[in-house]
Amino acid sequence: MNSHKPTKTYQVRMVPTPPNHFPNWQPATILRDFSSPWLEVEETGVNFRALHDGVYLYFRFDVQESNILIYEKDHTKFDVLNSERVEIFFRQDPELKRYYGLEMDPLGRVYDYQSSYYRQSDKTWGWPEGHLQLETGRTPSGYWLQGRISFESLRNLHLIQDGGYLQAGLYRGRCLDITGDKATFNWITWVDPQTGQPDFHVPSSFGCLQLA
Repeated sequence: MNSHKPTKTYQVRMVPTPPNHFPNWQPATILRDFSSPWLEVEETGVNFRALHDGVYLYFRFDVQESNILIYEKDHTKFDVLNSERVEIFFRQDPELKRYYGLEMDPLGRVYDYQSSYYRQSDKTWGWPEGHLQLETGRTPSGYWLQGRISFESLRNLHLIQDGGYLQAGLYRGRCLDITGDKATFNWITWVDPQTGQPDFHVPSSFGCLQLA
C-alpha cells in the first residue's frame, strides 16, 4: 500500500450559527464534483456542502433519486448497508492506520464504525454519544441529509490535522435494487480512487476539507 496525499480540496467556510440550529447554507460552496468510476452514468445525482462555526462541522448532501430504496429488516444500524445512502470517511493518517466511517441513509440511520487498513473494522464502535446529529427530509426529486459533528469529537479522535483541515472521503451508495437480503449499488465518489473494483477503503479515495 502506498501513502496518498489528498488531490482535491474543499473549502469549509466559517459562519456564525445560532445555538442548536443548522446554518444558512447559502454561503457554502456547492460541491458537484462527484463521479461514477465503475458504472457509466449521465448524472451522479448528488452534491455536498459544508460549513463550520468553530464549534461544529456542518455538512449537507442533496440527492436526486426518483426511486429511493430503503432496507428495513433487523432494525439495527446494519440495515443501512443494504439501503440508499451517503457516506463520509475521516482518517487520522494517510496510511489508514485509523479511520472512521459514517454511512447515513434517508431515514437518518447511521452505520458508524472505526477501522484500519485493510477493512479491519470494529462495527460495534459508535461516534461519541451526543456529538453527531442528523436531520433528513424528502424533496420532489429525492432527499436531503444534513448533520453536525462537534469539533470536540473530531479533536478527540485526532482528525483535525495541523494546518486546520480534515482528510475525508465523500461518497454515495445509490441503491439500484433490493432482492431479499441482497442489495445492488452504483458507487459514487468525490475522489476517484483509481481501483479496478469499487472500493472506498483505500488511501486514494480521500480528499481534504480545509477549515477556513
